[in-house]
Amino acid sequence: MFFTYLRRELRRRRKAALVVASGLALGIALVIIVSSVSSGMTKAQDKVLESLYGLGTDMTVTKAAAAPGTGTTRPRFEFDAKDDDSTQSTDRVMVQGFQTLAATTVDEVADQSGVADAVGGLSLTVMKVDGQFRRGEFKQDEGAQQDSRTGPGGGAGQPQGEVQGGGASFDVNSFTVYGTDVTQQDLGPLTSSAITKGRTFKAAETDAKVAVVDASYAREKKLAVDKTVTISGTKYTIIGVSTADSGDAAANVYVPLKQAQTLADSKDEVTTVYVKAADSQQIDAVKSAIQKNISGTTVTTSADLADTVSGSLSTASDLASSVGKWLSIAVLIAAFLVAGLLTSSAVSRRVREFGTLKALGWKSGRVTRQVVGEALVNGLMGGVLGIAVGLGGAYAVTAISPTLTAQLGSSGGGGAMGGGPMGGGGPGRQTASRTLDIALTAPVSLSVILLAVGLAVTGGLVAGAFGGWRASRLRPADALRRVE
Repeated sequence: MFFTYLRRELRRRRKAALVVASGLALGIALVIIVSSVSSGMTKAQDKVLESLYGLGTDMTVTKAAAAPGTGTTRPRFEFDAKDDDSTQSTDRVMVQGFQTLAATTVDEVADQSGVADAVGGLSLTVMKVDGQFRRGEFKQDEGAQQDSRTGPGGGAGQPQGEVQGGGASFDVNSFTVYGTDVTQQDLGPLTSSAITKGRTFKAAETDAKVAVVDASYAREKKLAVDKTVTISGTKYTIIGVSTADSGDAAANVYVPLKQAQTLADSKDEVTTVYVKAADSQQIDAVKSAIQKNISGTTVTTSADLADTVSGSLSTASDLASSVGKWLSIAVLIAAFLVAGLLTSSAVSRRVREFGTLKALGWKSGRVTRQVVGEALVNGLMGGVLGIAVGLGGAYAVTAISPTLTAQLGSSGGGGAMGGGPMGGGGPGRQTASRTLDIALTAPVSLSVILLAVGLAVTGGLVAGAFGGWRASRLRPADALRRVE
């Protein structure tokens, strides 16, 4: 009897049911779209951060920033004076950030409570300067030629003229090198790239003259597997080509850590320690422990680095997390209220019907259940429609894949992750910024679908509560007054 009457009443009031369902569907669809876009924003930011320090890294440890006025001596480029115009070339290998930690710091970090794994790396910048000096030629003034031949007293005078031509023309090229611990390749910047040609390092190649080059750098310099790349006069055999999973690669060239230390004359030193926490919920506690127990270091978590992200990605993320969520909540509340008011209004138009049913023996509870049942079905229909519209909107965002820019600026001092280059230097201490283009997607998770179903049921119950309360107050006498 309940379902028969329910089906008949929903058919008879199709337009009213559609209006209620559409209102709920709008709110539910907006929640799905905003939630999926927010999830896409989070994944985009994760890709940006992973491109800097690699997968699995929860935090990095770098040397604390030097006090103002105690800057490190910068490298000098010197050239020999030669009589001819031959080309001269020189290069310098510099530690990114110009500050290093002792390699023993890696073991100290690994021994801290809550640390699952730690590995050290050395980030370098190689600057190569080549060109030539051109000798100038002295050109004598024509008007002064006679005077120069006969000076005062009949003697020879000084030639008058100027030196023309000459000068210098030099090209400056730079590229980045990362020294990776080949015995622990599951952590660090190289994990943000996939080997697309050749192979990666072997654990036995701790001090071998081998290298993995980034695909973009390989195309630019026409490098390939089995060819060689020269770094400060030392040739390294290319064993593999890597392609960054997203954005730019962490370095142009990867070599074993010991080789990088030799190139930079930084034996037993690293620039960054990459740390993986045993429990992602205890990252702040691990950070505090490292800072407390290992002096002279700066610990930066991925959350700290995320604060330096700006550009359209950051702006869109802020809008999705603040304006978008509040807007969806407001629309959802409005949809619930409208559904409740419409249901209550429909009950007021059914006074004769419910009054007659009560006169026939229906209890108030039965009438209320009938109204709540109708509202709940309307809510479920709105949920189905809202989920369909929400999935369609999320699919449209993913299909269009709007490109957002993420600009990573230095967090100041030594506070940023020191893994990858940022304008030619590690993000830990470089003032330049790095801009990445990220394609936005809007993935819809099962939890979002379940949330939509829950909202649909809730909307139906809210609407039913309004109508049921109104129906429970009706008396058979009200129906008799409306009999014509």
